[in-house]
Amino acid sequence: MLRLGVPVIGVSDMPRAVAFWTQALDLVATEEWKSEAWRTLDHADGSGRALGLQHSTSRVEPRPRLHLDLFTDTTEEQHTEVRRLVALGARAVEWDLYPPDPDFVVLADPDGNLFCVVDLSRAPSGSNRPPTGQAPLP
Repeated sequence: MLRLGVPVIGVSDMPRAVAFWTQALDLVATEEWKSEAWRTLDHADGSGRALGLQHSTSRVEPRPRLHLDLFTDTTEEQHTEVRRLVALGARAVEWDLYPPDPDFVVLADPDGNLFCVVDLSRAPSGSNRPPTGQAPLP
């Protein structure tokens, strides 16, 4: 049976990426498959794998087809998390594709990989959001 594993981010500086993503998402680096070219990051609560980091020498895509969306429940929480992530080494991205009154903020991790911080209270499906921990409605 095929199943989804973890998202993998290509990084040029493994120690810097491990430091950023473990602090950003409260993850822990494991010894599983640890090498200079790979690190697995697990949820700190022990609930399993969360993210893979793989050494890469390729250039970062300016408009990646695949990226991470990190969720917050309120606009205030979104602003707080954006400031915290920038303090950890992320940077704000000048994004020319923002819609009017966006519910997301585009950031880049220390390697330049783009990701979004989404305020679910302002997302189009925000009013239909299920309780925390349940899958969204189709």
